[in-house]
Amino acid sequence: MDEMTCPQCQSQMSPRPVGDVSVHQCGSCHGIFLERADLGVLIEAENDYHRDSGPKTQPLPRITADMVAPPPKAPVSRSYIETLFG
Repeated sequence: MDEMTCPQCQSQMSPRPVGDVSVHQCGSCHGIFLERADLGVLIEAENDYHRDSGPKTQPLPRITADMVAPPPKAPVSRSYIETLFG
C-alpha cells in the first residue's frame, strides 16, 4: 500500500502520519485515503479530545414519583460588591 493513485484526479498519493495512524494524501487535490480501522482510531482520538474540553456538568437525575421538591436556595450574589450593600 506504498504507492497509490488518487481515485479523484489520478495523481500520486503519499503516506503521511496523523496521530497514531498513517493516511495517504494526494499531492494535487489534497484528498485523503485511509483504512476503515484507521478511521475508527481517529474518531476515538477526536472523541477523547472533546470529552475533556467541554463544560463539566452532572447528568440530570430521573424524576420518580417518590421525589420531593428540594428546599429553596438562598439568593446568590452576582458579585462581591453586591454582598457589601445587600
